[in-house]
Amino acid sequence: MDIQQCTLGEIVAKDARAAAVLEQYGIDFCCNGHRTLPQACPNSEKARMVAQALDELATSATSGTAAAVDYRGWPIDLLADFIEKKYHRDTTKQIDVIQTHLDKICRVHGDAHPELWKVKSLFEESAADLTMHMKKEELMLFPFIRKMVQNGKPPVAPFGAVDNPIRVLTHEHQAEGDRFRQIAELTDEYIAPADGCQTYRLAFHELKEFETMLHFHIHLENNLLFPRALEMATSSETCQS
Repeated sequence: MDIQQCTLGEIVAKDARAAAVLEQYGIDFCCNGHRTLPQACPNSEKARMVAQALDELATSATSGTAAAVDYRGWPIDLLADFIEKKYHRDTTKQIDVIQTHLDKICRVHGDAHPELWKVKSLFEESAADLTMHMKKEELMLFPFIRKMVQNGKPPVAPFGAVDNPIRVLTHEHQAEGDRFRQIAELTDEYIAPADGCQTYRLAFHELKEFETMLHFHIHLENNLLFPRALEMATSSETCQS
């Protein structure tokens, strides 16, 4: 694999461990997974360091080290099931936990650290929008994909062609990526201040873990599930015409 020529989405799709490397260097592989490494990282020295780390991953994968799961070979209905049962459930569960901890640290530390109220507001917006977003997928897109795989052709759907919901959902992914960039900036990349209590540090750790999970969740959809659903729908329509 040519790390310089492949898109970031392709790199993570080939080896999911690459996500941790890109996260470490603050490189967006989910919402902007269509970019190459040079496009996403114009700083040549930083790009060189990232490429070296990715090369080391590739070397370890061929030298006996267990590689991450390759989702590219999964049937798309199985991938949709996995996203729903793993990432949708974990997202819902963590939303409740994080909101409880943000409520507490705002009450205790909000006067000294007023930025916490903005973080809390942004996360509440994210929680509401993600909950609605996941419902759209579970009630509209994922059933469409399952029926398309079962029948070998796109079913009739109230939203028309499958590219319509995918376009909306992709836009919503971008909005979540932008929102979490604001949260990361407000929290100094999730570093609690010196006067922060244990709950303060825990809440920031949970926010960072949530963002990491969200990035991979979006990657699975933007760079794997959505393109393959579009490809299958298009090829089926071509065969029938």
